[in-house]
Amino acid sequence: MTIEQIQAEINDEFSIYEDWMDKYSYLIELGNDLPELNAKLKNDQYVIKGCQSRVWLVPELKDGKIYFQGESDAVIVKGLVALLLRVVSGHTADEILGSELHFVDDIGLKQHLSPTRSNGLVAMIKQIKLYAVAYKKISE
Repeated sequence: MTIEQIQAEINDEFSIYEDWMDKYSYLIELGNDLPELNAKLKNDQYVIKGCQSRVWLVPELKDGKIYFQGESDAVIVKGLVALLLRVVSGHTADEILGSELHFVDDIGLKQHLSPTRSNGLVAMIKQIKLYAVAYKKISE
């Protein structure tokens, strides 16, 4: 699936829920389903700066595609990590860099996040794009 198709799928999933408490519950459920990150990878090298809670994003380049693992110590943020990784993991650097990650706005999540969580989300997206830039340079 393309990044755009995955975002559309997420929009459809969240459209089922009318109440924001249900959307938060679903987000928490997604975070709980996220595979636990190896403790050795929970280090400063992979911590996202700008997040109030602790967030780790670990990239790996395989066969020209970037795969991400991630985790957070906060349940809502862990759900955000799960959504972001679902959208970008397994795509090329060019695909990641050429995409606008609009699903957060589309599902109305951005306006329901606290300012610190919203800033953290922006920091996560920025770091994902920076990893893509770095892997693109390595591949050239």
